[in-house]
Amino acid sequence: MDNLGSNGITSIIILIAIILAAITTVGIITGSTIDSSSDTKDIEELAYDVVNEISTYIQIKDQKGKYSYINNEYQIKKIAILVSPLFSQDIDVSQLMIQIDNGENVRILNFACSSKIGNNGLFEHYIWEYINGTNFGLISIIDIDNSISDNNIINQNTDNCYIVFELPMSMTMRKYQEIKVTLFPASGITRTVNLKAPPPIKSIITFE
Repeated sequence: MDNLGSNGITSIIILIAIILAAITTVGIITGSTIDSSSDTKDIEELAYDVVNEISTYIQIKDQKGKYSYINNEYQIKKIAILVSPLFSQDIDVSQLMIQIDNGENVRILNFACSSKIGNNGLFEHYIWEYINGTNFGLISIIDIDNSISDNNIINQNTDNCYIVFELPMSMTMRKYQEIKVTLFPASGITRTVNLKAPPPIKSIITFE
């Protein structure tokens, strides 16, 4: 995320804080009754919900795919997207929903399972045994406090994990074909990336 986007989110958060402070001040000036134990709590919860909604942002750091020889031609079926939180905050990735769209078909993928990378290769990891074209998994790369492996939560901007999924056979990618992947967190900012398959010069590719 560039500095402009980061500054924009910061400005919105500051604006919300000012608005909430103004609401409290108006209540005091107009003589409205404010219960310190309930109204203050409501205001704090409102502030948290609003700030969480606009500031929960998943960074996408890397996008890889793997060509396989399917039906006498090379096609990409396995995809791995490296993500981390922009800020140090809890993001429950098990509540994430992924939409894949190739212009002809749209599929929704839901969370299946998570695991650490260990000594496994990214596209040879045993987690792929549980991925079937209707779901996705997490492979944690950096997870100092085990929040990903224990609770499926990325909570520090140092946390890094690959979201891995298989394309259904009707949506596998050939060279130069494109697919749109949209990440829908339970709260926060939706993130969309367009993946374009390069020629199958190598088995494992980085999307353009």
